[in-house]
Amino acid sequence: MTILMTVIGMLIFVIGLLVSIAWHELGHLSTAKLFGIRVPQYMVGFGRTIWSRKKGDTEYGIKAIPMGGYIRMIGMFPPGEDGKVTARSTSPFRSMIEDARSAAYEELQPGDEKRLFYTRKPWKRVIVMFAGPFMNLVLALAIFFGVWMTFGVTQQTTKVASVSDCVLKQSDQRTSCRPGDQVAPAKAAGLKAGDKIVAFDGRRVTDWSVLQQKIRDTVGPATVTVVRDGKELTLHANLIENTVGKTDGHGGYVKGEFVKAGFLGFGPRTETEALTFGQSADHMVQIVDDSVHGLLKLPSKIPPLWNATFGDGERQPDSPIGIIGAARIGGEIANLDIPVTDRLVGFLNLVGMFNLALFLFNMLPLLPLDGGHIAGALWESVRRTVARVFRRPDPGPFDVARLMPAAYLVAGVFVCFTLLVMVADVVNPIKIS
Repeated sequence: MTILMTVIGMLIFVIGLLVSIAWHELGHLSTAKLFGIRVPQYMVGFGRTIWSRKKGDTEYGIKAIPMGGYIRMIGMFPPGEDGKVTARSTSPFRSMIEDARSAAYEELQPGDEKRLFYTRKPWKRVIVMFAGPFMNLVLALAIFFGVWMTFGVTQQTTKVASVSDCVLKQSDQRTSCRPGDQVAPAKAAGLKAGDKIVAFDGRRVTDWSVLQQKIRDTVGPATVTVVRDGKELTLHANLIENTVGKTDGHGGYVKGEFVKAGFLGFGPRTETEALTFGQSADHMVQIVDDSVHGLLKLPSKIPPLWNATFGDGERQPDSPIGIIGAARIGGEIANLDIPVTDRLVGFLNLVGMFNLALFLFNMLPLLPLDGGHIAGALWESVRRTVARVFRRPDPGPFDVARLMPAAYLVAGVFVCFTLLVMVADVVNPIKIS
């Protein structure tokens, strides 16, 4: 049964992956057709075609390897300076450029001269290239807001789960009190498990991260207002300075780092609560911020990932994962001893994070990513605007094909990184259980 559930979980993720890819490419396809660009192919996956059907002038199909997808538009790059589509050269870089240019004109048919991608105004090209990642963002938002406002978010609350008996330094990793240890301020003030803190030092609080920061900023006398048995009580505590774990600003902790801060001495209760639309928007901003910072830190995570793959290093929880790793997590979710509803939420969150990652990654201003084509179109717009303002000759379309050697280099780096993550996901996978 365990193996069967693992396979089912992996298949559910793969289906979510294919839907996300198809949704992404639909954004490119619909806007390209809207602006009259001819699209010969719309494909989900890579490799051998296992199914296809032609409708109008576009072939729709599914390929064997579900690692991505693409649409092929006619005339992605302008002709060379000599006005020709293909111009051979002994230079390897020139060959890369012209190979890319000629590929953009495959299946060129009479009448396509007015249906070429590069002939569209820059703002239209920006829309076409942005539409794909934008579709992933829309899907991620729909999934996250739907889950958070319906099923809720598991998070720390201002309710008290436990009260410390004594003052312990978190850096000592000691969990039991010894004779002579100072009584924790929370216990001395009369705080009890089950209390809900609604105000600190006279200011109302509803969010754990806000309460946590207020406590850490306070050393000395303070009032703690709680709800106990339906009644509000005001407790008087005398907070002390203690060595505590460094926080990440969202209520969590930074592993292995400690700071001196105000200490009360209790543990918050973790509960699943539905969020309002406004709370969901705030939570979304937090997740996007964390994801952007994670993307920027990606290069620094490669050495630990290499060591965890080929050395004896530990695979970090925030280590990059690929499709194989995500599929394995899908299998783990299916095997968790939790209600079916919670497993469904786990799958939805996994697909939502995948779509958010697709959006952010594709927006990097690097070829061959969508962000690279967007950057090229924006640069062309700037050049033409400057020429118009200073009454200079129109410089014409920006030849993105000239950047193909750099694009091949970027693609090579991405391929190497993808292979490293795939191997890591096999030999030293991240496990949620």
